[in-house]
Amino acid sequence: MTTQAAERLYEAQHLHDMEGRKNVIYNPLNRPLEELPAIYGFNNGGREGWMHAVLLAEDGTCLGGHICSTEGYMPNDLGILEGTRPDRHETFRGHYPDGYRMEFIPTENIKEHEKLNKAFELNQKQRLDAEGDKEA
Repeated sequence: MTTQAAERLYEAQHLHDMEGRKNVIYNPLNRPLEELPAIYGFNNGGREGWMHAVLLAEDGTCLGGHICSTEGYMPNDLGILEGTRPDRHETFRGHYPDGYRMEFIPTENIKEHEKLNKAFELNQKQRLDAEGDKEA
């Protein structure tokens, strides 16, 4: 069993190892960065040791998730940072073949992040549309 002190040490080491890594930008057409759609990563709740990390495309499409022990591991586990989780980027490139940029939104910034909140609205619309299709 890992002690709380060891858990804090592991996380501190992990954060040190990730320090300085930039967010992934996939830009095969060399478009201006502000034109690239975003894929947002964020903490969707849970409790310490069992937090729900989610990836949500700017258009509202959920592109994945992961269970993390703390929010500090999420940018790595979701593939937001350069050199992390290349397997996830196969999915991202399928969704946005002309390019995308990754962004992690810390919990304290979610409520005021306008573009992420717009993605939440689009995600709910997709869900409602899918439920309507099932009823037809």
